[in-house]
Amino acid sequence: MSGSLLQGIPEAVALRCLAYVPLHHHPNLELVSRSWRAAIRSRELFRVRNELKSSENLLCVCSFDPENTWQVYSPTCDRWLTLPLLPSPIRHLAHFGAVTTSGKLFVLGGGSDAVDPLTGDHDGTFATDEVWCYDFVERKWDQRASMLVPRSMFACCVLDGKIVVAGGFTTCRKSVSGAEMYDLESDAWSTIPHLNRTHNSPCSGLVIRGRVHVLHKGLTTVQVLESVKLGWEVKEYGWPQGSMAVVEGVVYVLSHGVVYKQEEDETSWKMVASASEFKLRIGMAMTSLSGEVLLVGGVIGPDRHWDIKPLSDVDVLTVGCDRPVWRKVAPMTKCCGTVLGCTQLII
Repeated sequence: MSGSLLQGIPEAVALRCLAYVPLHHHPNLELVSRSWRAAIRSRELFRVRNELKSSENLLCVCSFDPENTWQVYSPTCDRWLTLPLLPSPIRHLAHFGAVTTSGKLFVLGGGSDAVDPLTGDHDGTFATDEVWCYDFVERKWDQRASMLVPRSMFACCVLDGKIVVAGGFTTCRKSVSGAEMYDLESDAWSTIPHLNRTHNSPCSGLVIRGRVHVLHKGLTTVQVLESVKLGWEVKEYGWPQGSMAVVEGVVYVLSHGVVYKQEEDETSWKMVASASEFKLRIGMAMTSLSGEVLLVGGVIGPDRHWDIKPLSDVDVLTVGCDRPVWRKVAPMTKCCGTVLGCTQLII
């Protein structure tokens, strides 16, 4: 970095001051001078943020419209930032995996959700092996090593800083039981033990108390991975069917218009709050951020006239209080409709 950041103040001290500025303000700070731009885009700044524990909990979201567009929400500022367009050659990329690790956003696999407007036929790739990474320091997308197997509608999680993908469908809509792990430092994939069971249904993944849980839509069995050496274990949990989120190691599920919390015995559930007002809302994401449950986007409809209303709404439930109530925060400013990807980011 050339030039002084703050006149009369040592560079190290000035950098520590900048470390407390929320990410949302970084684009404006870059306009101050070349030295400020260099500081804002330096990895040293984000190292200092981590050292000072001034890192932020943010939310990354991608929805059906506009295509291949990601936005980032800051609960501190109650504002949304829009990232550069994902440069995938696949139109309307959907059914992908999305995770964050080491302050980077990863978008993995998936296929085209585009439809030919004349015939109504599916138009494009069903499953791809491509992996994209957004670097928040360099502010750009880069392509990383491809997965070993093309996938869509699969489980995708981060375990001990490494990305785990499992199950889903590959090309020709064939279900797969294979699993693999990505190492960020070596930019390489390796195979890990296969799932014990293959089901002809989409699956999703959650990390609960340091273990990967793979859930198949419509099934009560859960496949659990505690470590690669031990492999997968099939559990008959009998969890309620519905959208799930993990808040500080505790599982919450939205089922039949009610939010439930999993008790410590991992078999019983306690009602936390009503969500009946969201019964007509489909295609939304349920996630967690800063100790709260969030419902993001989705659509209302179709009604009797087959009209569909895309939503950019974000509703928040503070689950840590005695009487949790829903409140609205800033809606997405560009994205709206069915949420295709949603993941937390710490940076």
